[in-house]
Amino acid sequence: MLPPVLLSDIHDDMAVMREEIFGPLLPLVPYDSFDEAVAYVAARPHPLALYVFEQDTRRIDGVLSRTQVGGVTVNDTLFHIAQHGLPFGGVGPSGMGGYHGEAGFRTFSHMKPVFRQARFNGSGLLDPPYGARFRRMLELLLKRG
Repeated sequence: MLPPVLLSDIHDDMAVMREEIFGPLLPLVPYDSFDEAVAYVAARPHPLALYVFEQDTRRIDGVLSRTQVGGVTVNDTLFHIAQHGLPFGGVGPSGMGGYHGEAGFRTFSHMKPVFRQARFNGSGLLDPPYGARFRRMLELLLKRG
């Protein structure tokens, strides 16, 4: 097991700030206000996960409404990935889709849609040449809309 490593004096152009971190690295980004921290996250590529430690529901709701992320955990970290009833996955550069439970099944399955037109149908009425019957159908459809 690797111990966590706190990184200070980091800059946005460093690789650790441009790539997703899958290890025990924690870059420390100072901020003067809660809103500044949320704006910092919102202004960058969408992270795979966002961990909010806060009790004020208005602030939590503000974070949720102002950021786009793969998933959010409030007041925890480790249990994020263990919630098999919730999809786990990213947005944009973090990937697309969810990978747990039914969401994972749908992400990695391909539904094969099949449409079968009835042998006798009215679609031929929409084919050219367009005559009086087509105009009457069009007028009828436009009146209902």
